[in-house]
Amino acid sequence: MKSPYRPEFEAALLLLARISEAMARQGLSRPILVGGGAVEYYSGSAIATGDFDLCSTVQPELEAEMQRHGFVGPSGPGLSTRGWIHPELRLGFEIVGSVPLDGNVDRDHILLIEDVADGQSFAIIAVEDLIADRMGQYASGTARDRLDQARALFRLHPDVDLDYLERRIRQETFGDHGLEAFTD
Repeated sequence: MKSPYRPEFEAALLLLARISEAMARQGLSRPILVGGGAVEYYSGSAIATGDFDLCSTVQPELEAEMQRHGFVGPSGPGLSTRGWIHPELRLGFEIVGSVPLDGNVDRDHILLIEDVADGQSFAIIAVEDLIADRMGQYASGTARDRLDQARALFRLHPDVDLDYLERRIRQETFGDHGLEAFTD
């Protein structure tokens, strides 16, 4: 069966799963995929990203594992030191925090995507939290296109937990938006 993902994104997912498994074997928490990478995962590459945003409570250990898997930190004038680049991928990886969405994600809404390849798995925030995050960015006025992303994810995932989604959107938008954003 053909993958819905673009090849470079699929390669990055597989690499994330290998890193995730290596962390788990060491007894460390897995990094959690958030942001644009999670959007691309849940949209089947219909919405593409330029990077993978990760959350990890063990950032130094994650960075060391990423280096063991071939990642390098950008260096030189004008380059950010927060991101990591893998020479064979066209996507950067960045550790954006220790917990997803400032700790507003319910722990049972962090999912393990299992058996990506050869028993390798990775963690990702639930689509409901991702939709709520996109709505929060939209409501802030700084990223108006995020409403389109939220609506697309909502259409692609009709089985979302509507009660949880409503609560999370209200939380992320300070009560300004809810499920009514998805009714036309």
